[in-house]
Amino acid sequence: MAGLGRLIPSARSLLVFEAAARCGSCGAAAREFNVTQPSVSRGIAQLEAHLGLALFNRGARGLVLTEEGKTLYRAVNEGFERVESALAAIVAARTQKHTVELSLSTGFVAHWLIPRMQRFHRDFPTVDLRFQLISGTLRGPFGNVDLAMRMQPGEDADCHAWKFAPELVLPVCSAAYLREHGPLEGGPEGAHTLLLFADPLQDFAHYWGPLVSAHALSHASIAFSDYAVVLQAAMNGQGIALGWVSVVSHALGEGTLVPASSRRVATGRAYHLMAPRGRPLKDVTLAIRDWLTTEMQADIARIRHLTT
Repeated sequence: MAGLGRLIPSARSLLVFEAAARCGSCGAAAREFNVTQPSVSRGIAQLEAHLGLALFNRGARGLVLTEEGKTLYRAVNEGFERVESALAAIVAARTQKHTVELSLSTGFVAHWLIPRMQRFHRDFPTVDLRFQLISGTLRGPFGNVDLAMRMQPGEDADCHAWKFAPELVLPVCSAAYLREHGPLEGGPEGAHTLLLFADPLQDFAHYWGPLVSAHALSHASIAFSDYAVVLQAAMNGQGIALGWVSVVSHALGEGTLVPASSRRVATGRAYHLMAPRGRPLKDVTLAIRDWLTTEMQADIARIRHLTT
């Protein structure tokens, strides 16, 4: 290609030549480039002078390619078509949308993922997300979604699994509620309103057990079947809720939720990101896995002083 620069006066001269040959007129070529007809004529004349041969026969009916001109036009036209195809492929690759389906809890999506969606779209501008949302405990098969969050897999689980966050539970409430009512372990029994997650398939009393007495659990409470609503009620100052760090880490970091006690429940288990083995792992899925994990690790580091 370096030799081409010595054979022609400029790359633009080939563009002008191709347009004039295709249109059969200097005037039509000039309109394509938004220049004057004499400018196109001079460009062609300079190319012919540089090559030392005529590329067109000029006549009353316009421009007619000479044999040498036909040879050059075929080569130039083929080359430009290949360049055009390559550029179109590059643009398509950069703008192609990738659809990624995630199986997550409503609480995680509402209180952890949505607050950072602007950053996600910045980092993944060509990704369209689709959600399989679970309002209760993360359980059950996740089918053919690209990525799911579940508790640590069993030994016979036929899936890829990557550790995401520890199962660490602490009581949380709004800062305003804490100022008005004090911490969970302070004051008389039943002084607080407990915001309960009512899941018929799992008893959450054992999570509350290390935090409050059985007597306190019998006092004022509000129960919801969707954990996202439980946390929203806590943010609105309606009471104290159980906060899974994997969901409330962002809210704790922002101060929209605060610890309601110094007590913690560390189960020793961990939430995992999982993908089915029955389908190929897409590069974009792995990139999203890494992004989610990095964001969670940053959150946990940011709130470590609140959770230890």
